[in-house]
Amino acid sequence: MIFALETSVNSKSGVSARCRSVDSNLRGRTLNSMHAKCSDSNEKTGMARRTFLGTALLTGGVLLARGSDVIFGAGSSGSSNVATNPTWKLGGDLTVNRLGFGAMRVTGEGIWGWPADRGNALKVLKRAVELGVNLIDTADAYGPETSELLIAEALYPYPNGLVIATKGGLTRPGPGEWVPDGRPEHLKQAVDGSLKRLRLERIDLYQLHSIDPKVPMEESLGAIKEMRDAGKIRHVGLSNVEPDEIERARKIVPIVSVQNRYNIEDRKSENALVYCEKNNLGFLPWFPIGGTRGLKHENALNALAKTHGVSIFQVALAWLLERSPVMLPIPGTSSVVHLEENIAAAKLKLAPEEWKAINALAS
Repeated sequence: MIFALETSVNSKSGVSARCRSVDSNLRGRTLNSMHAKCSDSNEKTGMARRTFLGTALLTGGVLLARGSDVIFGAGSSGSSNVATNPTWKLGGDLTVNRLGFGAMRVTGEGIWGWPADRGNALKVLKRAVELGVNLIDTADAYGPETSELLIAEALYPYPNGLVIATKGGLTRPGPGEWVPDGRPEHLKQAVDGSLKRLRLERIDLYQLHSIDPKVPMEESLGAIKEMRDAGKIRHVGLSNVEPDEIERARKIVPIVSVQNRYNIEDRKSENALVYCEKNNLGFLPWFPIGGTRGLKHENALNALAKTHGVSIFQVALAWLLERSPVMLPIPGTSSVVHLEENIAAAKLKLAPEEWKAINALAS
């Protein structure tokens, strides 16, 4: 949903880094986890992350300059899913590299306003594409609006094959606040707004950011279906949903992807992932490194990271790619260095017994 693996936190005077919690009572679910993303960071990865990337570059383990086939493991002997299925066909017709980029962190502190260093944000977006990323996830709520505007500023005219996925259905009354609005009239306006900001005639993947408890899902998705039928949307996705909700949604409009919270230690969305696997839907995990709590350091994940001389965040990304061929991680960052490190994680290889130790970490 609001995406994760945020590897850098900008500093911007006059804006609080703490996010205020807004409980919208989403039928027992709250938006507290989403608000907490504003402080999710892996800045503490330190020398281990940089050492790994540098070593990989020097030894040819990553060879970033040679293009996406090398970065994403095509034709290599990496972990099985990455090596044999480095790409995924979103909706059956959009081929994307499975490791994408989440553009939430290119905005200002607290996911509010413009970034302190706008030039840097543009560099991060451009570098992502240079590294072979061709799936960028954003939302009209990021900023709000600034993430979409920055994507267009950095990358338009877009290179062939670049898929931009955006979301609508959450509003931003203030910094740290996320309030659902699934009214049909709002969603239609949201789609038109995203098209204008992104300079697109059609959005490749438009996702309902959150189910509004005050509006029947059928009405919200009915509006999105109208926009799809009008040619403004190519494919439709969902966020923060359970399998029964996905099933209901598919009776209204074809669904190609689901974006839920999911990581090594938090697999509450396991049933949704299994549903996606059975029905050939892409699964975009957010909070891939545990959000504000992070991942426990006294466990097999940290031990394996030390053994391989990498960070736990890189192991977490590598595990997600190995976990399922429908998994499409979209790690976000405001740092070019961390972006490169994240991409390097696609080449991390662990032995079967190591994968087994990681799988045992489910909460």
